[in-house]
Amino acid sequence: MLRSLKVKNYMTRDPLSFSPDMEVLEAVHQLLVHHLSGAPVVDENGKLIGFLSEKDCLKAALNASYYEEFGGQVRQFMTQPVVTIDAESTLTDAAEMFVTKLHRCYPVVEDGQLVGQLSRHNTLAALERLW
Repeated sequence: MLRSLKVKNYMTRDPLSFSPDMEVLEAVHQLLVHHLSGAPVVDENGKLIGFLSEKDCLKAALNASYYEEFGGQVRQFMTQPVVTIDAESTLTDAAEMFVTKLHRCYPVVEDGQLVGQLSRHNTLAALERLW
C-alpha cells in the first residue's frame, strides 16, 4: 500500500525558501519561527540552487564565534548540490532515503522545478494515517 502513495500528496506545498543573497541570520530566524530543520534556496527565477539546513546555520554560528564575523549571505553557507526527491516518487522511496541518508527533509521537484518539501514528519504523519 505504501508503494502507491505519492510524495506529491503528502509534501508541504509552497515551502519556505530563501534567496542566496538573504542575510543568514534572517534565515536562521525564519527556520526557528517556522519550526523547520531547513529550507530550499532558490534564485530569482525560482530555480532550486541550494539548501540551507540547521547544520549549515550552525556553521555560520561557529564562523561568528571563531572569527567574530557575524552573519553573511545564505549563499556562503548553503549546501550544494541539493539532494531532491521527485513529486511522483512513492513514500516507500522517501522512507528509504530518510533511513539511508542523514537529511531530515528534501525539496520536492517536478520537471526540475521546486514544488514542495517533504520532511520525516510529513512521511510519518502519512504512515500514521494508514495504520
